[in-house]
Amino acid sequence: MMYEHIVSFKFKEELSQNKEAELLDALFALQAQIPGIVQLTAGRNETLETGNIQGYMLGLRVTFSDQQSLQDYGPHPAHQSFVAMLDGLIDNVIVIDYEIG
Repeated sequence: MMYEHIVSFKFKEELSQNKEAELLDALFALQAQIPGIVQLTAGRNETLETGNIQGYMLGLRVTFSDQQSLQDYGPHPAHQSFVAMLDGLIDNVIVIDYEIG
């Protein structure tokens, strides 16, 4: 069974356009670097439901081929390199993983 991995990023302050582009580019690159990723999308939160943003400005959705691929993703060096890019920028992160048919 495939797995969906959804992440919402809340930053300590507004990101510059360059920093936001750098982070998104790094996220998009993960699909080519990490085995088991079936699809990856990421982008800036553009909801019109302003009461629901709560500071979460970037979103990520990754579809994995199976549970093992999802488990291998976290410690993978490419993912850890992205996580290092977030050092000092993040206020909070919400992660949701679930099985899809």
